[in-house]
Amino acid sequence: MNFTEDALLFPVAGEQLLGIVARPELPADCGVLIIVGGPQYRVGSHRQFLLLARRLAAEGYPSLRFDYRGMGDSSGTLREFEYVSDDIAAAIDVFQQACPRLRRIVLWGLCDAASAALLYVQASRDARVAGLVLLNPWVRSAASLAQTHIKHYYGQRLLQREFWLKLSSGKMQLLKAVRDLLNTALRARGKRSRTTSESTSFQDRMAEGLRQFPGNVLLLLSGQDYTAKEFIEFAASNAAWSGLVEAEKISRVDVADADHTFSAGTQRSEVEKVTLKWLGSL
Repeated sequence: MNFTEDALLFPVAGEQLLGIVARPELPADCGVLIIVGGPQYRVGSHRQFLLLARRLAAEGYPSLRFDYRGMGDSSGTLREFEYVSDDIAAAIDVFQQACPRLRRIVLWGLCDAASAALLYVQASRDARVAGLVLLNPWVRSAASLAQTHIKHYYGQRLLQREFWLKLSSGKMQLLKAVRDLLNTALRARGKRSRTTSESTSFQDRMAEGLRQFPGNVLLLLSGQDYTAKEFIEFAASNAAWSGLVEAEKISRVDVADADHTFSAGTQRSEVEKVTLKWLGSL
């Protein structure tokens, strides 16, 4: 299907944000807002977001990719993913203005952009958002990183001949490394338990957003990515996330050979194909 692309400027808190909207000739009433994870801008690693936006538009789905404040060609001070909800809200507004037929918005995000999408729906409960596409969500903490390294990194290393050669030669201080990781995890858990009553972590707010979100969710996980492994471990062991990944509204797809950004052409095509199939079911 033919489509056009246009640049949009829109304001947020006195700053100017830049977005690129792709409008199909015969647009669907459902559009995809591509949220950019940091440190990236609207094109994405290996042109991932640009190519996704064009593939969606070619299949009839309007798309908007944009730079939030402090990134790419948008003005302002760079901010962390926890503080971009105003940018997302403004992008949805301008997306609907540019594509008046839009009735439903899907938020699509990779890594901390997936986290930002969940934080947005948790804070706003925006009824315009009909679905979420979350790729390798970011739930990083010192404790979860330590647990992931112990289980996955050292677990794999035990099967490698090079590992045992280094260990037998005395070049590797395995016990010290594992002990340091365990101490890091324990310190982080203790710190988190002391501060729970004072503030809610972004991971808990993500869980709340996912739990109360009424729409459907596509969860895409890379098989060769520590961020994805960390998310799986965290969701399985954290009380706030109990049962969420297994909820009926969530469609989970694991791409076994994929890295964090699905950098290979076949991996990128798989993400596009899965996203389009899921959109067709909304």
